[in-house]
Amino acid sequence: MKIAKLTGFVVDIEAVGPIPGDYSMIDVGAVLLKRGLLEAFRMPIAPINDNYTEEACNSIGIKFMHIKQINKISPWHVMDAFKSWIERNTDKGTYPMFFSDNNGFDWMFTHWYFMHYLHEDPFGHTSRNIADIFKGLNKDVTANFKKLRDTKHTHNPVDDAMGNAEALIKMIDQYGLEGLDIG
Repeated sequence: MKIAKLTGFVVDIEAVGPIPGDYSMIDVGAVLLKRGLLEAFRMPIAPINDNYTEEACNSIGIKFMHIKQINKISPWHVMDAFKSWIERNTDKGTYPMFFSDNNGFDWMFTHWYFMHYLHEDPFGHTSRNIADIFKGLNKDVTANFKKLRDTKHTHNPVDDAMGNAEALIKMIDQYGLEGLDIG
């Protein structure tokens, strides 16, 4: 059976609550999964409403009122720019694949924003969870890949995506995963 070739993108988002629509995604970052990790995308997003949780804001170290003052780029503009960046960086003849540390959260927000504002998601309806890949490779549901990161986790979505991409490249090198050409 022929495996479809994929162009990998490691994505991280920051949000001020647990679910999209009721709460806002306030920052999105991504790194193209290629050796050297030279291509990155980041754009802050204006909140879509005034809902937030203190827990979410505290976890990223920012006050909601500050976010409202500095994040002025419309969600439509951000998602359109993100989609264009993904399309420009997807290798010819491959499919873009969304990877993240917690794809249940990151993909949920980006997919909702893509569908709500652009009516399409360049990643389609699939994503891959880096933590689960590592657990499967190690045959241990408690295995933690985060020790493979070089870039510190800072809640800057590009830093966080970069660290996750570094870890995923180490997994690819160690285990020889098929389907991804990381150059």
